[in-house]
Amino acid sequence: MPTLEAPEERLKKFKYCGKDMSTRRQQRIATNLQLRKAKKDEQVLKRRNISKCSNNLVSQASVKEASLTLEDIVKGVNSSDPILCLMATQAARKMLSQEKDPPLKLVIEAGLIPKLVEFLKVEPLPVLQFEAAWALTNIASGTSEQTRAVVEGGAIQPLIELLSSSHLAVCEQAVWALGNIAGDGPEFRDNIISSDAIPKLLHLISTNIPITFLRNIAWTLSNLCRNKNPYPCEQAVLQMLPALSQLLQHHDNEILSDTCWALSYLTEGHNERIHHVVSTGVLPRIVELMTSSELIILTPSLRTMGNIVTGTDLQTQTAIDAGMLKVLGQLLRHPKSSIQKEAAWAMSNVAAGPRHHIQQLIECNLLPPLVALLRNAEFRVQKEAVWVVANFATGASPSQLSMLVHSGVLEPLLNLLTAPDMKIITIILDIVSYFLQEADKLHEKENLCLLIEEFGGIGKIESLQLHQNCYISQSALNIIEKHFGEPLPDCPKTIEHNRAKAPAVKLDN
Repeated sequence: MPTLEAPEERLKKFKYCGKDMSTRRQQRIATNLQLRKAKKDEQVLKRRNISKCSNNLVSQASVKEASLTLEDIVKGVNSSDPILCLMATQAARKMLSQEKDPPLKLVIEAGLIPKLVEFLKVEPLPVLQFEAAWALTNIASGTSEQTRAVVEGGAIQPLIELLSSSHLAVCEQAVWALGNIAGDGPEFRDNIISSDAIPKLLHLISTNIPITFLRNIAWTLSNLCRNKNPYPCEQAVLQMLPALSQLLQHHDNEILSDTCWALSYLTEGHNERIHHVVSTGVLPRIVELMTSSELIILTPSLRTMGNIVTGTDLQTQTAIDAGMLKVLGQLLRHPKSSIQKEAAWAMSNVAAGPRHHIQQLIECNLLPPLVALLRNAEFRVQKEAVWVVANFATGASPSQLSMLVHSGVLEPLLNLLTAPDMKIITIILDIVSYFLQEADKLHEKENLCLLIEEFGGIGKIESLQLHQNCYISQSALNIIEKHFGEPLPDCPKTIEHNRAKAPAVKLDN
């Protein structure tokens, strides 16, 4: 039996948008961009350096410990004596490194940034460069306004020059400062990129540098991949991808986490961006990382793969060939609801594809965990599971649709008609209507109607005829009239309503 040619307006309720494969995928991309927003607690945008420094540069410097006031610091940095400048800069750094409420605003208002930037250029005194870079790192860890003060003070170019310093500690602190600046947003990220920082940053990657340094490089690269409107330019992405592929093979959890986050940012958006990542051949490694017991690795690797399957059918097939679906089943059963939600979202993107992708979902036995989510998961996860059913049903063949109906999805789906979410109720009514119309073509409608009645679905649908939302009440009315006989006596036979033409947007709770 051919799939139902549903009205155009109705199809806009789903991620699956009509029968055209390319528009299907584009619809999912639009939904993805609004749905997938990395939270600040998932990966830190900016980091303050508050550790006690035992670096050789500092320990070798004959700087007397002194408790200087901000006024003393201002006088010191403006002194012609390099020792006084160093003492004042170190005092400023310590003031900015305190754990609670560092006086970032006061330091900026005192006019210290131009002097700190000037000290970055004093090559004969690497310890002064180091202290100034550290102080600027912590100022740039503040608000956007405070980061802007560092940028407008002219810090970016001198910091990039310090990436070539012969002193490792100076290089590392410059990397950290640039990471904070890049993490603020696309404007400063692009300032760093256009200043040719990436080649110098990549040149630092080697097996000989300390692990803490390599972690900072991976984190800074992730911030250079981050943010959109605009995305980082293609040239920058192509420069960074070989290094990210290399870092993805590392054993350190922090490096792997930041590298996966970088790839998740690079796979947001257009298919061309996904293509660049897929072309590196990293998908099998990402699938491997999706089995990690460490959430800091699992979360970004799963999100990266979820982004990839918003791409073309070929890109999605590449992800499937890499073993994605074999891992997805265990993630749908993960004890963390956040992982269940991400996994269901990824599954819904595969389900929105062609029938051979739907068949692979069936063959990988993903329907049972899907039913379990519909029955028992948190509501935010159940909503994602409903999208899976909607996408699966709308693109499935008759035999695939029959397998879906008989997998056990119907009962938990009908139970969700009492949920306090009008969008989900709307989608479920559309799914039920679709099931009934397809069953009618196969002369199986009577059996399906009995099944719906057995699960208490008729009563739930009848009660929705009186729903305050016009679309819901009309949809329920249409189902009852067409498939179950007469409507409720007091329910109007026609209700005027406007269907939303925009793609459905699923918002995080």
